[in-house]
Amino acid sequence: MTALAVQNELNVYQSADARFETAAQKLGLEEGLYRFLKFPNKEITVYIPVMLDNGHLEVFIGYRVHHSIVRGPGKGGIRFAPNVTLDEVRALASWMTWKCAVVNIPFGGAKGGVICDPGKLSNGELERITRRYTAELIEWFGPERDVPAPDLGTNEQTMAWIMDTYSMHMRHTTTAVVTGKPIDLGGSRGRHEATGRGVLFNCDRALAKFRMMHVSTRVIVQGFGNVGSMSAKLLFEAGYKIVGVADIHGALYNEHGFDIPKLFDWTVTQRKPLPDFPDGGEKMSANEILFQPADIVIPAAVENQITSENAHRLQTRILCEGANGPTTSLADDIVDRKGIFVIPDILANAGGVTVSYFEWVQDRQGFFWTEKEVNDRLKNVIENSFEEVVRYAEKHKVNNRVAAYMLAIDRVAYALKERGIYA
Repeated sequence: MTALAVQNELNVYQSADARFETAAQKLGLEEGLYRFLKFPNKEITVYIPVMLDNGHLEVFIGYRVHHSIVRGPGKGGIRFAPNVTLDEVRALASWMTWKCAVVNIPFGGAKGGVICDPGKLSNGELERITRRYTAELIEWFGPERDVPAPDLGTNEQTMAWIMDTYSMHMRHTTTAVVTGKPIDLGGSRGRHEATGRGVLFNCDRALAKFRMMHVSTRVIVQGFGNVGSMSAKLLFEAGYKIVGVADIHGALYNEHGFDIPKLFDWTVTQRKPLPDFPDGGEKMSANEILFQPADIVIPAAVENQITSENAHRLQTRILCEGANGPTTSLADDIVDRKGIFVIPDILANAGGVTVSYFEWVQDRQGFFWTEKEVNDRLKNVIENSFEEVVRYAEKHKVNNRVAAYMLAIDRVAYALKERGIYA
């Protein structure tokens, strides 16, 4: 494969676009609707002047993309990372549109990002970046317009700064402008675990479909951030055997399984590198762990981990995509030919946006639910969505990824036709 071909394969926007094309063709989507849903509604670039702690003035570049607001306000995270690109934000915004539609919640798709390295910035510098970014986008944010959330490099504190900045401009406290906030500022119980819990519920449904037992199901989890660590923890508690784990430092594989509470304490509480875990197994790279023997593989790290160059090496029955875009579009056919049952990212990791929706609802009504109520409602949404995708795949004789996209596009296109085009 040429360098250009590799570069094109790893462009997440092109992967997202290729999957949209496939699903749109299968649906027979009319030309006008196709063009309307293919392109973002708007793309905003902002330049953020920030005085650093050393007295130096730096200008950071930020993006916010609204892919669709047909079914409701834009919804999507804000990531702070040195490698943020507009193409990446475009792709993530479109995935949010389809993700919200797959689980049938009344949001559209949006995404944001700032090119910076949070690890090299002080708390005060991050606050100033966040507040100026929010101020630059103040006319586009709002509970009825665009509702951000945390993503890579951002957290509850970041959302609190956004909420406060927006509220100061509006002259009244508006908690529903963001989700993923601290509970004391209108956050929802169960939000921190929501994406991992959604992964668990999807895996449970897949096991039920194949009549597999939890105790004998071997699982590999790549990534030990919020999604990966919570997925591993909740799967372990449900009786799964976690045989492979990875973080940014490397990976461990142990066919006898890991004591996840101990590993969780080592990596999350003590903040030590995962490969140094004293009760570990065979060391390898974080990418290599994906290709070890398992019944379920959960890529929960970053994009483009499974490509046309390595997909043939997968040794799993079920691929549950905890991360956004871990599999390139060129790898899809290879995974399909291997007979692997894929739970695509727009379904597998939709637990987070579902509980974000619950948080938005609770903020707007000023009445908050117990954690059990949140988890029960999440379980109902994820299980129903899983069954809808599988039925759609069987009805249209396509794989689960294509089915999920078809179902989502069909819902957005229907809403668009019902609303009509304002001109």
